Amino acid sequence: MPVPLTPGLVIDGFELIAPLHEGGMATLWRVAHPDHAMPLLMKLARIGYGEAATQIVGFEVERMILPQLRGPHVPRFVAAGDHHDQPWLVMEHLAGDTLRPLLDSAPLPPQQVAELGALAATAIHALHQQEVIHLDIKPSNLLRRPDGSVALIDFGLSHHAHLPDLLDEQFRVPIGTAPYIAPEQVLGVRDEPRSDLFALGVTLYHLATGERPFGNPGSPAGLRRRLYRDPVPPRALRPEIPRWLQEVILRCLEVDPDARHATAAQLAHDLQHPEQVPLTARADRSHRDGRVAVIQRWWKNFGREREPRRAVTDHLDQAPLLMVAVDLKHEDAALCAALRGTLQRIVSTFPHSRLACITVMRTARIGLDSNLDSEGRNRHVKRLIALRDWVRPLGLDEHRITVHVLEHSDPAHALLDYARDNGVDHLIMGARGVTGVRRILGSVSARVVAEAPCTVTVVRAPAAHDGDAEEPA
Repeated sequence: MPVPLTPGLVIDGFELIAPLHEGGMATLWRVAHPDHAMPLLMKLARIGYGEAATQIVGFEVERMILPQLRGPHVPRFVAAGDHHDQPWLVMEHLAGDTLRPLLDSAPLPPQQVAELGALAATAIHALHQQEVIHLDIKPSNLLRRPDGSVALIDFGLSHHAHLPDLLDEQFRVPIGTAPYIAPEQVLGVRDEPRSDLFALGVTLYHLATGERPFGNPGSPAGLRRRLYRDPVPPRALRPEIPRWLQEVILRCLEVDPDARHATAAQLAHDLQHPEQVPLTARADRSHRDGRVAVIQRWWKNFGREREPRRAVTDHLDQAPLLMVAVDLKHEDAALCAALRGTLQRIVSTFPHSRLACITVMRTARIGLDSNLDSEGRNRHVKRLIALRDWVRPLGLDEHRITVHVLEHSDPAHALLDYARDNGVDHLIMGARGVTGVRRILGSVSARVVAEAPCTVTVVRAPAAHDGDAEEPA
């Protein structure tokens, strides 16, 4: 029988200081240990009579997965054990508040919703890169930290590609939080990373409108409705919501995972760059689909079964965020052709990839530059149009492309910052001929290769066409 939990009780060297929260699956306590200076939190499973088996198994899942996780978007694992048949888990106590209290203030301003969504999507992508799907994304599991970032908590329903899936092995019922569970989860699929994007879409819908898109169903039949019944478009509830934000939210809530963003990184990118979001019929939707469309979706999903399992990284590998750095100021026809050719081959290899086309407009280190050229035209807009012209010969679907003009005194610094801030997986850029100046000071491409947080492909034109022009600006 578990020992009563009281302040001062010591469990395997951890002293209970004060209770923090009593949830459905576990009790949380602030604890201290002489060997650990950082704030600590102990999670103790609820194992009393009548507790659901899924809660106990879920606690074991978290004890198994948390030690495998790293990075700023998850709490650090410290220790785990059992005390008089009472399972416990100690982790870093992250400072901050969850997004749950924000629901009481919803609807929030669209810009705030987008900012929170981008931060959450960035954290989700970092988790997916570790081959883990959260499967319980909701406001109470999204923690806003003092530095402004978002961390993920509570991994009791998560799936790790290389660890036993205890919940899948022991239960044949939909497992998740009813308002947020993805359609494929309702069918028992637990290895689809885009399930987390659906749940984040539900969160964004709620924050933007003050309403839940699918209510809070309490039965299997109620859960299955999201397989065929679309939600009321956000702008029908709040006309002030921008068309681009409705586009993003409704894309997250698509029944078919293939119709959602390919990765959380791509979702974050859209939320960070609203002017680049390609608008479809979703943006102008003003009412739910009619009876015929609903019946067609119902029939399509009638008797639908779960699909074969696949590793999380298999999906991420097929949907990288690509970035191409284009020099528009010193264009070299041969280098340009080589760069487009390489880019075309890479893009065609990854049918679900997203491409960000970047050019850097060099600015003065000291003082202010005029934003107009000698003809009185806006230099930034001029570059933007030229960049669209540069990428057009690739013939790619515009939904897969965004274009960006960065303004910076240091082109390499600008490219590196963009790659880091947007979770770029693969950066492609051209390299010009080596001059004496660049031998001494170092080239932009060399610095990017040395410092980039991602794979970098550097393209050169045939040797006969190498020139002595300056580095890209």
